[in-house]
Amino acid sequence: MKKYTDEYIASLLPFPAEDANKYTRGKLTLIVGSSAYPGAAALSSLASQRAGAGYIEVFTEDSIVSQLQMYHPSLVVRPWTSFNEHDLKVSSDHHPCAFVVGCGFDPGNPYASNITRALLRHAQAPVLVDGTALRLLSGRRFRSLCEDRYHAGYSTIITPHGGEASALARVFNIPTGDPEDLALMLSQAYGAITVLKGPKTYITDGDGLYCMDKGTPALAKAGTGDVLAGIIGALLAQGLGPVESCVLGTTMHAYSGIFAAQDYSTISVCAEEVIRYLPDAVFHLKEVAERAAARDAAASNGNR
Repeated sequence: MKKYTDEYIASLLPFPAEDANKYTRGKLTLIVGSSAYPGAAALSSLASQRAGAGYIEVFTEDSIVSQLQMYHPSLVVRPWTSFNEHDLKVSSDHHPCAFVVGCGFDPGNPYASNITRALLRHAQAPVLVDGTALRLLSGRRFRSLCEDRYHAGYSTIITPHGGEASALARVFNIPTGDPEDLALMLSQAYGAITVLKGPKTYITDGDGLYCMDKGTPALAKAGTGDVLAGIIGALLAQGLGPVESCVLGTTMHAYSGIFAAQDYSTISVCAEEVIRYLPDAVFHLKEVAERAAARDAAASNGNR
């Protein structure tokens, strides 16, 4: 099992350069929500803004576009019908980008399947698959697309909770009793980085394994998974490596829940508060990094 110190995790924070603009800070495209679950689109997209991505573009079901625009005016919101997989930006060092798909999809809407398939086939950038879109991955054509992405060198990140992980495991007859083994084997089977959510969250690329154990039961509420998807997606969009994005993103999410619970209690925290306390999580990690830098500087001076 890999070990990451708090100082290392804090050092991953992607503070923008002095000459940054909204494009160099990263573009995140979210394909999320539905008329049945508009809140998932709102939560994941606002969380991605708070986590630092410079430009947020949201594609959602046509009937809720205006609702999402009113929720947060700085979001660029477009209807699903305007999505064109051939117009997708390619991630680069100077203009990184990433995609999140699946939060709040209505499983009864066939468009969800079509748009997920198109994204996995054409996106030349990291893609995070969450929520209802995870149910699709066990299908033969989707498994083939994940394999193609893996061989082409494009990262796919899956963020299942226990039930979703069991469904993904079933097609490969993967045992589900041990969450560490389950996460590892899911990554190996799907060619993906797995974030297996739970009281302890396991992150793996199929080789190394990391356990994020800073969570709180305050996060056991509907919508907090959408928040996590938005956070990790934003870090991917800013050019952070996929495993590092998952490690930092889950840690930020955990600390946000902890700080929210201090004011709202573990009973009363909702997903909205987790987003509200993301800046507190950033400040906390920034202080950890600054203390580590000061300690290293003092040790260096003492050795002269």
